[in-house]
Amino acid sequence: MPLDQIDVDKMSQTPQIGQAEAEMSFIDHLEELRWHLIRAISSILVVAITVFTFDKWVFKNIILAPKEPDFPLYRWLNFAPPAFQLETRVLGEQFIVSLKVSIILGIIFAFPFILWEIWRFIKPGLYDNERKAARGIVLVCSALFALGVLFGYYIISPFAISFLAGYNVGAVSAPTLDSFVNYMTMFTLPTGMIFELPIVAIFLKRIGLIDQEFMRTYRKHAFVSFLVFAAIITPPDVVTQFLIAVPLYVLYEISIRVVERIEKREAKEEAKAAAQ
Repeated sequence: MPLDQIDVDKMSQTPQIGQAEAEMSFIDHLEELRWHLIRAISSILVVAITVFTFDKWVFKNIILAPKEPDFPLYRWLNFAPPAFQLETRVLGEQFIVSLKVSIILGIIFAFPFILWEIWRFIKPGLYDNERKAARGIVLVCSALFALGVLFGYYIISPFAISFLAGYNVGAVSAPTLDSFVNYMTMFTLPTGMIFELPIVAIFLKRIGLIDQEFMRTYRKHAFVSFLVFAAIITPPDVVTQFLIAVPLYVLYEISIRVVERIEKREAKEEAKAAAQ
């Protein structure tokens, strides 16, 4: 509750009642947060159960599709990836991996609803101008996340899989199903989060940590950081590294433009307030 909405005189006259109200308010907030979390987790479970029910179709048409020569990027560039077969070396590996894939896809597909639940919990504590400024935040964040996941799935994963499967130093390559799924997760889920960079920039601007001058000054440093980050989360392949670093830099430039627009709007509002 904002401080300017608290009746100080009333609290000073009845401190015990004021404390009880504050305690009840805190408990109510915890109860509300609990139900938001339950609904968010339930949405993940619903998608996960659905995916697990059709796991064979999901693995054939989604998870394992980037290793097949008819994948869209391979057909578009007119080249075929190295052929390889996946193995399982532990008795329950296929079952455990299937559960893992179900939960990961549950998080990905339920991401908009999870954001919506988070927004519903935060929204009552915001002022009217803050709610207005954050209008459409769930839609924008969901779209950026989906764009990042699709980019990682259709662009990054085929290049990375081709490089890793074709790299040979003389040993026999026998990749496991679990390792393949781990790499596919690394190429998609983090990329979706990375594409939230403009939203992060807006948040940092709002709390006063950055401005457009700061972002422009450290533009070169940011690009080098993106290259290092891409090298960490991708295989030692220059092409794959740039496939992540370049879009990140484009998002950085977009973030600069967004922060610039915010500063111009704030300057107009301050000038208007001063004139009045």
